[in-house]
Amino acid sequence: MANQDFDFEIEKIIGESHEEIPIPATLPLLPVRDTVIFANMILPLIVAREGSIQAVERAVAQDRLIFLVAQKDQTVEEPQPADLYTVGSVGLVLRMMKLNDGRLKILVQGITRARITEFLEQRPWLRVGLEPVPDLELGRPPVEIEALMRNVREQSEKILSLKGLLSQDIIAILNSVDEPGLLADLVASNLRLRIDEFQVLLEQIDPFERLQKVNEHLGKEVEVSTVQARIQSEAKEEMSRSQRDYYLREQLRAIRRELGEYEERSQELAEYRDKIKARHLPAEVREEALKQVSRLEQMHPDSAETSMVRTYLDWIVELPWDKKTRDKLEVKTAAGILDEDHYDLKKVKERILEYLSVRKLNPRMKGPILCFVGPPGVGKTSLGRSIARALGRKFLRISLGGVRDEAEIRGHRRTYIGALPGRILQGLKRVGVNNPVFMMDEIDKLGADYRGNPGAALLEVLDPEQNCAFSDHYLSLPFDLSAVMFITTANLADPIPSALRDRLEIIEIAGYSAEEKLEIARAYLWPRQVRDHGLKPEHLSITRETLLQIIEEYTEEAGLRGLEKEIGALCRKIARKVAEGEKGPFRITRNNLHRYLGAPPFLPDEIRKTNEIGVATGLAWTSAGGEVLYVETTVMKGKGNFLLTGQLGEVMKESGQAALSYARSRSRQYHLKETDFDRWDIHIHVPAGAIPKDGPSAGITMAVSLLSALTGTPVDKDVAFTGEITLRGKILPIGGLKEKTLAAIRAKIKTILIPEQNRKDLEELPRSIRRRIQMVPVRDMDQVMAKALIRPAVRSAKKTAPGKGQP
Repeated sequence: MANQDFDFEIEKIIGESHEEIPIPATLPLLPVRDTVIFANMILPLIVAREGSIQAVERAVAQDRLIFLVAQKDQTVEEPQPADLYTVGSVGLVLRMMKLNDGRLKILVQGITRARITEFLEQRPWLRVGLEPVPDLELGRPPVEIEALMRNVREQSEKILSLKGLLSQDIIAILNSVDEPGLLADLVASNLRLRIDEFQVLLEQIDPFERLQKVNEHLGKEVEVSTVQARIQSEAKEEMSRSQRDYYLREQLRAIRRELGEYEERSQELAEYRDKIKARHLPAEVREEALKQVSRLEQMHPDSAETSMVRTYLDWIVELPWDKKTRDKLEVKTAAGILDEDHYDLKKVKERILEYLSVRKLNPRMKGPILCFVGPPGVGKTSLGRSIARALGRKFLRISLGGVRDEAEIRGHRRTYIGALPGRILQGLKRVGVNNPVFMMDEIDKLGADYRGNPGAALLEVLDPEQNCAFSDHYLSLPFDLSAVMFITTANLADPIPSALRDRLEIIEIAGYSAEEKLEIARAYLWPRQVRDHGLKPEHLSITRETLLQIIEEYTEEAGLRGLEKEIGALCRKIARKVAEGEKGPFRITRNNLHRYLGAPPFLPDEIRKTNEIGVATGLAWTSAGGEVLYVETTVMKGKGNFLLTGQLGEVMKESGQAALSYARSRSRQYHLKETDFDRWDIHIHVPAGAIPKDGPSAGITMAVSLLSALTGTPVDKDVAFTGEITLRGKILPIGGLKEKTLAAIRAKIKTILIPEQNRKDLEELPRSIRRRIQMVPVRDMDQVMAKALIRPAVRSAKKTAPGKGQP
């Protein structure tokens, strides 16, 4: 019979109180070889002897109670009464499991002490008569008992602390026991004692005396544990680090020589040292690299840290610390390359040529941080490639859209498994030079979460005053990024963090007009798609009018992606005909275009044919270009309610409220009575109600529509409005003028009223746009109303009621 360490799945100890379980006068006996079981002690046992197995099965079949007693001699296989102690513990079998080899695994819990009065049977198992052995009543003063219990607890904690096993759970268990007998049994069951010493403690029925004996054993154990800890500490201190390292290193070299690995390892280390010397590394980097080589030399070749150090050294020697390309500083040549790759974009091209000019005069100038902001498809990314081509530099691009982990920029620390530098240094290693044109796309779509803020990490990268010593978490060494020409792109400037936006030179790239798209399609898109689809110019041809029809009726965008897709679809249709053997050439005209591309998905905006009361044409800006909005107002008899609909944002609703307040404040000027506003319900609606709309630039449009409805005067259908209105009737400036103008041209608008403060923006509009539409700057609502309404709004007092004559 032996005590074994094996796992039982103990979900719940029996809920009944074991102290209330009646102890029968006779029980089966289970001899235990190597331990003494105390009351409330739970431990697993393996039962191997045939008689013991039958005794356990008999106990489980009855009331699960069995008498557990220690053998005097552990080597006896068939113990007789003389081989057993007379005092043991009545145990409760909590779990029993049969093994494949016939043995049993049981989990028992001691309940109470008992003494054997007689042996009733010895075959097939031992059965004995019992009498309980209860503890004596305590006859000592409570203070003396408490002092002894506290001393036992403190010595137990000291032993466990010396062995490194002390925990808060153990301290809580010791402090929860408030009976001296129970504390003595608990501590005794965890001591290293001989069987006869355990038996003496079990047979002691005076709880105080039993606790005293436990305290004596604890004192001896404290002395032994203290001496053992001191010996271990002294042994560690006696062996110096240098002696140990030297001894182990010599052994390692001898082993490597026997295995034939020494020469290979030495060659690898020599290669690292040669690479470090051959590269023109900064002094700090060189020192760190040689230090890591020395560390690598002392490590075992198969350890995990060896692989980490080797990877670190590979990154150091492969990064372009001193490699760069020579800039092409011929300004006229660069201008020709930019014109060859892109149509128009005059402002951007001028900025690049200015940079080249300054660079030619001052080669030490730090690279600018440009940010191209514009709708999708206007050529922001391709413009970066053209800049790299014009400069004679390598081009590198990464996308920041959806990046939320700061480690994407700064890398992970080397302590992490699989750590690597950030995408900045990874890109520079890929191109092999430290002065590429580095484009960061979609910088306005950076995110942030619990892993950090990548936008904050970019502050150092995109600051010319700081990036000369950029520190990546993986390298932990300064890397000079000042020679890199960083270019970022965004659809909107507002989402870019203010601290980051302050470091950028923002260049707005507006959408293209239909004429500009036509020229780009003829010069760039059409030849490229014909070539990419394996066609030749003689296979097909297309007229200018047909291209313009594709632009106006098959696409609706500020950029060119949709147009290029439609041209690509057209080329695919022709490519199939050529592949099937049909003879060309194929001429595509306005009459047969629908055979290739189907019915036009986008028809031109509905042109207003009549001047209507309460309907004004507004202009809106979106990230994909400009839009035309028709603001409608109707006046009804009611109780003075004011309603705004069309899925409007808070700012646009406030503009409507401001327009109403302005109209009420000028009611006398427009021959309106203040009491009339209490008898009318006013409803302003912006169609396309499923599309969210917001912004202050529809303020004057709402005011014109409202005053038109109130005065019964039609609004000129050929006039569009954009501008923010104040309560005093002043017109404030707006943004996105080019996009709004293009939207007005598509809607066949002839005149646009713009804020006076936007007059300066007219110079940036191409002449082709300014020739097609009249731009009228206005300062206040009086000027707006004078040009908006078909006849003056100020009429005689005998005017009709509001809304009369409205359609």
